[in-house]
Amino acid sequence: MSSRTGSLRALIRGSAGIAIAMGVMNVATYVFTIFAAHVLGPREYGGVASLMGLLLVVNVLALGLQATGARRVVAAPENREQIEASVMAATYRSALGLGLLCLALTPLISWGLALDNWSAAAMIGVSAVPLTIMGGQAGILQGEERWVPLAAVYLGMGLGRMAFGLLLMPSLDTAFGAMLAVALGAWVPAAIGALVLRHRKVGLHAGIHARGATSILREVASNSYALLAFFALTNIDVIVARARFDEHEAGLYAGGLILTKAVLFLPQFVVVIAFPSMASSSSSKHRMYLRGLAAVGLIGAVATAGAVVLSSLAVSFVGGSAYQEVEPDIWAFATLGTLLALIQLMVYEVVARQHRASVLIVWAGLVAVGAAAMLVNEGHELVRAVALVDLAVLVTLVLVARFHPALRNGDPEPLAGSGAGNGPDSDTDSDTGSAER
Repeated sequence: MSSRTGSLRALIRGSAGIAIAMGVMNVATYVFTIFAAHVLGPREYGGVASLMGLLLVVNVLALGLQATGARRVVAAPENREQIEASVMAATYRSALGLGLLCLALTPLISWGLALDNWSAAAMIGVSAVPLTIMGGQAGILQGEERWVPLAAVYLGMGLGRMAFGLLLMPSLDTAFGAMLAVALGAWVPAAIGALVLRHRKVGLHAGIHARGATSILREVASNSYALLAFFALTNIDVIVARARFDEHEAGLYAGGLILTKAVLFLPQFVVVIAFPSMASSSSSKHRMYLRGLAAVGLIGAVATAGAVVLSSLAVSFVGGSAYQEVEPDIWAFATLGTLLALIQLMVYEVVARQHRASVLIVWAGLVAVGAAAMLVNEGHELVRAVALVDLAVLVTLVLVARFHPALRNGDPEPLAGSGAGNGPDSDTDSDTGSAER
């Protein structure tokens, strides 16, 4: 009984630490954004906003690495040292490859976003390297459930970007100055992760773990694909609004989505804490997603109720009096954020269980949002249509997780080339084989 109580206390402390760290990270990122908008002015900040949007897409690989690393560490704790070495070997390969690819695409990025020169666009490639390294490091810490060091990594992410932004942008008030701050700030969490993992020999002998790294990279590609589907679902409506409505109506809708994204990211710590248990082969833990859904739903309900009761304050958070027309629909935008937060947790359940076919449900939701948008003429109609589609996606994901035979028994689907088969491409390395079960 005492050991169970101790574990519960440790979980609560870990949850609180991660929640605080991620809250500070999000606030620091918001401060950086507001500061950049004020210092740079609309023209330069427009370039920064487009580059930051692109960086979100680039960062999907880091999220895929984090999810893969955490899942494999949890799945085979007896082979933890070898698995972590393979994870970091794959991480360094990915970071170098993605960084070089983004640098090579710098002229195309600059042209596509109508930037004055290549310097700001080049910072995408420079930022991709440390962000990807951080993804692998965070995955190991998350899989080991080392919440304090992981919280330090998240703090470094937000505070590093904010600190370099406040330092550089007053004297270098261009898109390049802002993106340079982002690139330098991205090295802070990577440095913290390297310091925390300094006693490990992870990734130092990449050649030894080449086969394990190859297997991991295949899973990273699959997990990144699932996360990309989620990010596409969360952003398709603002793109559709821009295409369907006039500038004023589209701007109001985009303003309402600020609250949606705030509610979406508010319970993100629940996903971080719950994921190792969701990825565990233990029959007592494989339904952790149900507890996670309850926690996320409760947080979202409280946030939505707060937005309704304090609707004027919520509009001020969105952008002030210019967005006053959004106030009657503020509850709908908050509800949409709650639904997306619930879907996010279920997408990570898909990753944890490696049920790849479920990703098609998310892509189907994306298509449905696009189709629904063709039937509406105003922003308040669109937010309701998107919410209904997202509700359908959520219910379908939960039903599949609950009633699919393999998932119901808590067993993840086998991965291709994981040692599960006997074909010529199967990996049988001791550092990866047990991680797949």
